Amino acid sequence: MPIFRQIFEQVSQQILTGQLKPGEQVPPVREFSAELKINPMTLSKAYSMLESEGYLERRRGIGLFVEKMESGKSAGIKTELANEILKSAAIKTAQLGVNEEAAMKIFSRHYKKFKTTTED
Repeated sequence: MPIFRQIFEQVSQQILTGQLKPGEQVPPVREFSAELKINPMTLSKAYSMLESEGYLERRRGIGLFVEKMESGKSAGIKTELANEILKSAAIKTAQLGVNEEAAMKIFSRHYKKFKTTTED
């Protein structure tokens, strides 16, 4: 996976999980790219993707900040990501020959272990 895509995935996940809060400034391209030891254009491309997808907003002359997302949009993105992750897990589990009931028990056990919020 290209580096800019890896950065996009990591930053978007940090935003969706609340590790990066709305209104929080992300590090400037020059500073952050030097820290990561990558080409500034690579980071700039990742930031541009994050901006175009609505994760970041540019404040002219100040920098890039985490965008406040509507809860419906955030929930939709989380559902799409979960769908992709679970689809991949289901494919691999089926290829291993694990039956559905055993797979669901494994998933349920892990979900309960790592669940951090209460559901309605």
